[in-house]
Amino acid sequence: MKTPMLKTIGLLAGTAAMALYPAAAMAAPISEEQAAALLSKLESLEREVADLKAQLGTVRQDQQLSTSAIAATDAKIAATEEKLAHQQPARIAFKGAPEIKAEDGWSFKPRGRILIDAGTVNAPDSIVGAGLGFASEARRVRLGASGTIPGGFGYKLEADFAGNDVELTDAFFTYEHGGLTLTAGQHNNFQGLEELSSSNDTSFIERAGYTDAFGFERRVGLSAQYGLSDLLFQAGLFTSNSGDLNNDENDAVGFDIRAVAMPKFGAVQTHFGASYHYRDLGDAIPSRRYRQRPAVHFTDTRFIDTGTIGNAESETSYGLEAALIAGRFHAATETHWLRLNRTGALADPTFFGGSVEAGLFLTDDTRGYKDGIFKGVKVSNPVGAGGIGAWQVNVRYDRLDLNDAGFTGGSQNGYQASLIWTPVDYVRFLLSYSKLDYGNAAILAAGSGDYDVDTVAGRFQISF
Repeated sequence: MKTPMLKTIGLLAGTAAMALYPAAAMAAPISEEQAAALLSKLESLEREVADLKAQLGTVRQDQQLSTSAIAATDAKIAATEEKLAHQQPARIAFKGAPEIKAEDGWSFKPRGRILIDAGTVNAPDSIVGAGLGFASEARRVRLGASGTIPGGFGYKLEADFAGNDVELTDAFFTYEHGGLTLTAGQHNNFQGLEELSSSNDTSFIERAGYTDAFGFERRVGLSAQYGLSDLLFQAGLFTSNSGDLNNDENDAVGFDIRAVAMPKFGAVQTHFGASYHYRDLGDAIPSRRYRQRPAVHFTDTRFIDTGTIGNAESETSYGLEAALIAGRFHAATETHWLRLNRTGALADPTFFGGSVEAGLFLTDDTRGYKDGIFKGVKVSNPVGAGGIGAWQVNVRYDRLDLNDAGFTGGSQNGYQASLIWTPVDYVRFLLSYSKLDYGNAAILAAGSGDYDVDTVAGRFQISF
């Protein structure tokens, strides 16, 4: 007996069959089994249609998301292309070594120098010492880098590898704004014209005798420099050299100031400067010693030497400097006085050093100068471009007096001449002769402290 549900299904099935099959095929009635199978088929088709609709919706959604992602990517690409179109690429210049500069203020330049010396020190036969006669050395072998940082900041780091040792020379951070420059770290402390000028650019193989005798060296500190037209002012607070700072007991501290006027009269550059220095030696430096080599560094023999002076409390010194550059000719002179202040009523000796030099280029070149210091020569006719390079001759008188207040360290009068050949920028060959007249020398020759020493030295130099 057919149930109402089966009748209904049969009726629906029959209706569906009439719609799906030709009328001729529907002449015979269908059975309940056929109706059930047809209904199952319809339900399966409905599910398939629903699945297809769902898949179609997913495809449409994915297509919309893909279109949105593509549009976003296209926008990013367009923005990047526009930015690159307005951005200048980094520029690379060659200044002895590649210098990379970006438009946003970043720059980087490797730097270094190699200075190789050789020569002889001829002393009286009765004097025997290390480095007398022929000797040679790698005077300086430095490597480092410097550059700028956006916002007015800059840096320099350089170490010296000469003497089978590593010594930190420059390690500082700077900030510049207008004519003001602030420097923090290990750097020079405004001792004077020749000391502040790079060893790459000096007129002789070694600086004037007083610079080493009085202990001029880089120190860790904070300083400020301000340039206004033809005037330059420098001041700083310094502790000790970075090598000395490894001693936890080192508490030396001092301050240094320097002022420079550098007016230019037509093509003549002039320079006038003065500096003042004070250093509290602290509790860890109870004594001082002042001495000097004979115009070269490759000997350890010092003919003038105060020996150890005890009860040292502080050092006060001041210097004067003047120079001019007129075409091929230049001249410079400096003087420096150093007073050692001792505890109590003990004698306070004052020692003196000074020099005067003059130089002339035999070729159409001139000595460089900028910001209160000497700079290197820019060769006008370099070797390799049809020229012979830059040729320069120099003479100097160098005075050092370590006699005062009962201390007899000796005096040195140096008469010096040098020949410099700069074939191309950053390369130099130097030949130097010095006749040193000693009085009251610390080392006696045949019982006398008055005698002469001759030195002849050459240098090969490359810097970048």
